[in-house]
Amino acid sequence: MSHAMNRRRFLATSAAGLGTPLILPARILGKDGAVAPNSKVRLACIGVGGMGTGNMQSFLNDERVQVVAVCDVDATHREAARNIAGLKEADAYGDFREVLARKDVDAVMNATPDHWHACIATAAAAAGKDLYTEKPLAGGIADGRAVCDAVKTHQRVLQCGTWRRSVMKTRLACEWVRNGYIGEVKLIEVGVPGRFAIAGGFTGTEAPQEVPPALDYEMWLGPARAAAYTAARCHFNFRWINDYAPGYITDWGAHFLDVAQWGAGMDETTATEISATEVTRRGEGIYDAPESFRIEYQYAHGLRIVMFSTTDQNKWGVRFVGSSGSIFTENERLETDPASLRTVKLKDGDIRLFESKSHHRNFIDAVLSRGQTAAPAPAAHRAATMCHLGAISAALGRPVTYDPAAENFGRDEPANALLSCPLRGPWKLTV
Repeated sequence: MSHAMNRRRFLATSAAGLGTPLILPARILGKDGAVAPNSKVRLACIGVGGMGTGNMQSFLNDERVQVVAVCDVDATHREAARNIAGLKEADAYGDFREVLARKDVDAVMNATPDHWHACIATAAAAAGKDLYTEKPLAGGIADGRAVCDAVKTHQRVLQCGTWRRSVMKTRLACEWVRNGYIGEVKLIEVGVPGRFAIAGGFTGTEAPQEVPPALDYEMWLGPARAAAYTAARCHFNFRWINDYAPGYITDWGAHFLDVAQWGAGMDETTATEISATEVTRRGEGIYDAPESFRIEYQYAHGLRIVMFSTTDQNKWGVRFVGSSGSIFTENERLETDPASLRTVKLKDGDIRLFESKSHHRNFIDAVLSRGQTAAPAPAAHRAATMCHLGAISAALGRPVTYDPAAENFGRDEPANALLSCPLRGPWKLTV
């Protein structure tokens, strides 16, 4: 008889001896989609290229996790990840739907390209799986709302890969801002890279090529529109092509706008007036996402965020500008003006933000406890929405006015047409 069965019999017998019924929460017994606290979380990893393999290795370092399956449309990635995880060939898949159909999978890690995020996330929630998903939460505003709805409906735990919420210095900077230690904040500056980091180098017009045998290219495209294969299109470089992602607006903007929203206390809303200017694109080849830009975000109550692209790495990050000081934060960098702000200690009664010391371990904590994650779906959705608002303004070449409550652009039909990503073929959002 298993240890679990012995434990349940002991608890039931003890309760009978006391003459009172013993009622245990379903999560204690691992029911209702929960993982029993004394069990390992059985994790499947979907999309195991560079970031996906990094995430998988972080989870493998958690003694509470057992990776039971890997999935990737590229057999080269798939086999490498399978070997790292020590899995059998039967536990490596090319189609994520086969992974979600497994009853022994409690949670999934999704590190596929942006245009896949919402389809996989909603399907995972509907299949009863908790989800660690890379940023941005989805490839469009309406798609992100669908992810939030699916997570809520199916009572799933979600952690978005906006991991700066699990960096101590970032949290400390946001707490100082939220508690007024730099006075009233009217401006937040967000700096992101200003030149594409193209794997293999920019080669101009990328000619169609024969699809390599290891790659299921049709599955890689998935819901995105059909396009001739070229190696320059896939894997890392997808982020510079508008069909899949709008460049650094979401690639780094998803991280830094998330920090800006967190520090400003705006997790439940977004800006209302958005204007992208100084937008430049390469003008040739397949890389058509905005490469440089300046995007101004105006909130209803007066706060303004300016996100700009720059080649000056010292400006990559978030600067909160207050009436009596400023704070710059980016990962382990924390700079204050005046310097004396570094000595500030929070007082009793000050706002304390959610504390997570490890983004991946925090996810597993939440899977086991059914508790909170550092970057839950609603906050990740609003941060991603900020990215998409900037991308929509850049695409239209003009300012847009957005209603955060209705999550649309009112009567601006050209802008409303860009709220969601087109879904090709059989692909859909599962809600």
